[in-house]
Amino acid sequence: MLRAIDSAKMGRGVHGWLDSHFHFSFAEYYNPENINFGALRVWNDDIVLPGTGFDTHPHRNMEIISYVVEGELTHGDSMGNKQTITRGQTQYMSAGTGVWHSEHNLGNDPLRFFQIWILVDQDDYQPAYGDHRFVWEDRIDKWLPIATSTDNANNPAPVKIHQDINMYATYLNAGNSLPFEVGPGRQAYLVVAEGRARVNGIGLHARDAVEITEEDVVVEALEENAHIVVIEMAKEDAA
Repeated sequence: MLRAIDSAKMGRGVHGWLDSHFHFSFAEYYNPENINFGALRVWNDDIVLPGTGFDTHPHRNMEIISYVVEGELTHGDSMGNKQTITRGQTQYMSAGTGVWHSEHNLGNDPLRFFQIWILVDQDDYQPAYGDHRFVWEDRIDKWLPIATSTDNANNPAPVKIHQDINMYATYLNAGNSLPFEVGPGRQAYLVVAEGRARVNGIGLHARDAVEITEEDVVVEALEENAHIVVIEMAKEDAA
């Protein structure tokens, strides 16, 4: 089963320095029928102006992944980490028992990134941070493994989090396609970061998303290249 989500109907948060599309209820956008999709709790598509960002604030018991679409993102935290990542790269933080962090755009151009929160499989892990500077070419016309669960030895993704998920990215050249399997008891949330794509016949523009439940799909780039990110996970009502 597939359900397309039009980005024009998503929640919005526009604050001058920040322009956000909220895939799920967050901040000033609240919809009791759109709180999460399985373990996926937050997917914010944020544009942050140069010289601004999210000042130091706390998190607890959440797995947080940031994926840069364009620009550069600088992270700092109470564990002593301070790192900058750029297009196609990822940072992640297991908030666990509690951590403070900040995220800023210290570059000269607007930053666009996905801020993704995933529910933990249990509370009060020891806080942890990491980042990975993926090679851009490793996702061209193929699925690049980004993240998986700490106990999944079958997925080579370098980012390990405390939840049963698998995160991938691809950059499909126009006219090319890739299969993606979502088997029994599984579901996936796919977002078109850039370009235009079609998923099992459903057309999607940049920022649109599609929920996929227990159905294998074929993802196609249309008349322009398509940058796509997907998270596959256990089905919400699976035993």
